[in-house]
Amino acid sequence: MAAQNGKDLLIKIDLTGAGQFETVAGLRATRISFNAESVDVTSLESQGGWRELLAGAGVKAASISGSGIFKDEATDERARQIFFDGETPEFQVIIPDFGIVEGPFQVTAIEYAGSHNGEATYELSLSSAGSLAFTAL
Repeated sequence: MAAQNGKDLLIKIDLTGAGQFETVAGLRATRISFNAESVDVTSLESQGGWRELLAGAGVKAASISGSGIFKDEATDERARQIFFDGETPEFQVIIPDFGIVEGPFQVTAIEYAGSHNGEATYELSLSSAGSLAFTAL
C-alpha cells in the first residue's frame, strides 16, 4: 500500500438526519480507534496455563477525535448542537484506501481555544453509540 495523505481521513456528519453527510470543516488532524473488550474464560484446565478468550464476546467501541480551526458555520453549529442536545446522529469516517465506517456517535467533548495573536481552534471527541457498518473501498 502506498503512502496516503492524512488530510484524506475525513469525518463527516449527518447535518439533517436524512443522510446528508458533510465533511466537518476546518479539521487539521483526525484519528479513529477501534477497541474490543476481551472476555477471559481461562480455567485450571486451560492448556499449558495459557489464557483463553471467548471469541465474539465483549463490548466493541470506536472513538474519533479531531482538531482544527473554525471554517464552516453549518458543521460547527451542528456539532455543538449535537453535544448540547445529547443526540447520537450518524457519522461517516472515510479511511483512505481502507473503507468507510458509518454509524451513530455521541459528541463526548468539544474544546475551544485561541490566543490573542492566532486563530480560534477546537477539538472534537466522539464515541460510538450503536452498531457500526464498514464498507471496504
